[in-house]
Formats: sequence, C-alpha cells, structure tokens
Amino acid sequence: MTIRVLLADDQALLRATFRILIDSCDDLHVVAEATDGKEAVELAQVHHPDVVLMDIRMPGTDGLTATTAICADPDLSATRVLILTTFEIDEYVAQAVRAGASGFLGKDVVADALLDGIRTVASGDALLSPAATRALITRFLTTPAPGTPLALPDSLDTLTAREREVMALAAEGQSNTEIAEQLVVSPLTVRTHIHRAMTKLNARDRAQLVVIAYQSGLVRPTPPETPQPPH
Repeated sequence: MTIRVLLADDQALLRATFRILIDSCDDLHVVAEATDGKEAVELAQVHHPDVVLMDIRMPGTDGLTATTAICADPDLSATRVLILTTFEIDEYVAQAVRAGASGFLGKDVVADALLDGIRTVASGDALLSPAATRALITRFLTTPAPGTPLALPDSLDTLTAREREVMALAAEGQSNTEIAEQLVVSPLTVRTHIHRAMTKLNARDRAQLVVIAYQSGLVRPTPPETPQPPH
C-alpha cells in the first residue's frame, strides 16, 4: 500500500524539497500541500491522508490548532500527524502531543530519518525518541492542560497486569525491542499488549498512551538528580 502524505508548511521551498524526496519512494506519495493550518485541515478532510507532515509554527492558523482539529475529527481517525519543528522540546510540541500528534521531527532531520518517520507513524507507532519523551514528560506532560480529558486511574483497571507493565515501560521511552528483551518475550507480544492497552483506553496511538500513563499516575517522572555539595 502507498502511504498518502499531506504537507503543511508555509515555506514553499521546504514543501517542494519534501515532495521530491517523498515522491521518490515507491511506497510514499504526496497528495496535497497546505500553506497554513486552516488549509491543512480542509485538505485533510478532502484527501484523508495517512500522515500529515505538519509545521507547528505557521502564520494565521498554526500547526497546533490544525493538529487539534484533525485529531478531534472522527472522520480523520485514521490520519496521523507528524510534527515538524525547529524547536523539538517546547510547550507547543507538548500541546501537539497532548492533542493527538503521533510524534515530531526537527526540521534539520536527514532524509532517511524523515522517510522512516513517516512510515513509523503511518503504521500506528509513535515517533518519540527516549530522550525527547523524557524531556517532554518532565517539563510538560505531567501537568494536564485545561479542559483535557484524561484517563482516570480507575480506567486502568481494564488493563491486565502485563498490559500495565508494558505501558509503563513504553512511557519511559523504551522501544518494543527493548521492552521485549527486558520482559523476555517477543517484540510481537509487546506490540499486541500495546495495541490492547490503546484500545481499552481509547488512545489514538502510542504517543497518547504515553501521555495517559503519566497523567493517570501509572508512571511518575523521576525528578532530576540534585548535585551533591563537595565534602
């Protein structure tokens, strides 16, 4: 199957570069280009892309507003949003992940990483590196945004003990392979547990599962170590 991509960026040169790169792959195809968030939402509703490559900072309607609208639209439940940003760890990125974005990449990303990132989020996985995940969680995700519906601790009762364990490890930024090695199971088994937890908690994808894990209290961030004074 061909992964259908919508580009949303106000820089024409960057869009053109990404289009050439993406369309050079047999399994990827750009279906439309948007110059701002409003147009991104409208084109997403028309084309139903698999992935929206979204610049977070655009004039007019920004990428955060557009991400929130796309992820809240039930007709676009199969569309994933991949954030492009110059500032990987900031409040806007955290809000985008809260809103349902599946991950983010820096604008200086190399070609192979960009293409792999699109494929990753299209498959239903999140694109959150362990370091970036921990930074986002520590700084932003543990504080609920006003009006954000959260999974309450009681809702975790629907999960099995192993599903909660796998969800907690995923929330620490571990990959399926790393979790599998730690629990001595196959990566496919880990993936199954992740998807069952997502289904039970109505999480859009793995990124949202990470947010729920912290905001429900299943996992708590480790405070940074305080340097010890010299003796």
